[in-house]
Amino acid sequence: MAASPHLHPDHACLIVHGSDRPGIVAAVSALITRNNGNIVAFDQYSDDPTGGAYFQRVVFHRPDLAAALPEIETDLARTLGEGFDLQWSITDQSVPKRMAILASKQDHCLLDLLWRHRRGDLPVTIPMVISNHTTAADDVRSFGVPFFHVPSVAGPDKSASEAEILKLLAGNVDFVVLARYMQILSADFLAKLAVPVINIHHSFLPAFIGAEPYKKAKERGVKLIGATSHYVTDDLDEGPIIEQDTVRVTHGDSVEELVRRGSDVERQVLSRAVLWHAQDRVIRHGNHTIVF
Repeated sequence: MAASPHLHPDHACLIVHGSDRPGIVAAVSALITRNNGNIVAFDQYSDDPTGGAYFQRVVFHRPDLAAALPEIETDLARTLGEGFDLQWSITDQSVPKRMAILASKQDHCLLDLLWRHRRGDLPVTIPMVISNHTTAADDVRSFGVPFFHVPSVAGPDKSASEAEILKLLAGNVDFVVLARYMQILSADFLAKLAVPVINIHHSFLPAFIGAEPYKKAKERGVKLIGATSHYVTDDLDEGPIIEQDTVRVTHGDSVEELVRRGSDVERQVLSRAVLWHAQDRVIRHGNHTIVF
């Protein structure tokens, strides 16, 4: 596997969000300076400068970062947490996030993520792929990734299969990607998993939700089809949107052609969402996101 160009030794990513007020930028800059850091990227957004919500992403270089992180975190808690009542998180940008993939029969998104990972395009490790079918087992293992088959249980009660999946995931992953995993995850499962879950939806939400969106799109005579990647919540297909994209189609395109072209968009949208999440570029705020 190629080394990822998105992993940077001795670089930290600091995410800050909370109520906007004067002095936040100065306080963050001063904190990084006194901890011998040098800012290399800085993004911020406020939805209202007079007390609205404030969001910030800062990447800085600090020699021997791993050893310095405990002291930096103490300073952050004192300066931002106590001084400004802000929420914050800091990550070592040399450490790849652990990403599990859940998949079903359709393998285009699954294989695309595995291929991008092998090329070093995604700053993640993939400890496992879990599927309710075995059709992709050999392909997954050819990438050197462990494959686990957890069959779906017939009927509305999925607790047994979800329990098996939780045994595999618990404590082993930082986030999960649903690469066209055609099962609805229960609220109990999401609560017990307690890590972000990213889904790819095969339509441009909120239009054409549910089954057979391309057939619905064809019947409606649409001129654009698209895909949406979002975080999974208790509300089906209603989670915060990370990325969307579209492609133009015409009246002459068949349903099969819409599916083919839609699959291309799905791969691109999901891979971008995964990359941005792995780079700590996405901040969730209510039911929407800020993506730096």
